[in-house]
Amino acid sequence: MTLYNYFRSSTSYRIRIALHLKNLKFDYKAIHLLSNGGEQNSAEYRKLNPIGGLPTLSDDGKVISQSVAILEYLDEAFPDTYQLRPADIFLRAKVRQVCENVNSDIHPLQNLKVMQYLEKTHGYSQEDKNRWAQMWSEKGFAAIEKIIESTAKNFCFGNEITAADLFVVPQIFAAARFGFDISRFETLNRINENCIKHEAFIKAHPYRQIDTPAELKLS
Repeated sequence: MTLYNYFRSSTSYRIRIALHLKNLKFDYKAIHLLSNGGEQNSAEYRKLNPIGGLPTLSDDGKVISQSVAILEYLDEAFPDTYQLRPADIFLRAKVRQVCENVNSDIHPLQNLKVMQYLEKTHGYSQEDKNRWAQMWSEKGFAAIEKIIESTAKNFCFGNEITAADLFVVPQIFAAARFGFDISRFETLNRINENCIKHEAFIKAHPYRQIDTPAELKLS
């Protein structure tokens, strides 16, 4: 398998965690979102992923983009590996709900395309962009904190990592870049602290990837 991704992409971070949890070997193909006008805009990459987003997974020539679809594929294509979706249909739906809270209501509003648009079209300064991201992070994480209040233990749904954790933790990392402090949300803060100590999350961390700039590298 080849994972086309970028060290700081939160959606890529989700898939790296999943691959490490499942102990699936993959080749890391870095797609730099800023150099040369963004490598995601190249004709070569657009042949793989017409919308130009990250990540994209190629498994023996089968190409899939969008992190939700990739995670479902990995669970179903490799059923003997760690499963990210609970067997119980209600819990599985609740996990998907949390994933969508991140995927639909937080992430799209602070991703690179939106931030570039706000800057170029509306003259947003970095401070303006930070306030914008903080506002949507506050709303989204407040909702998730309420959704998981009856299910959370070490992780969002009990003591087993699910896809929900793979969406929440990278989004917390992304929000921190804009000055958002998750510590005000006790449950999410605890879950984040538990996750980032796990081997799969450590290996997948944005600052431990082959394309991480030297000044950001963690050992």
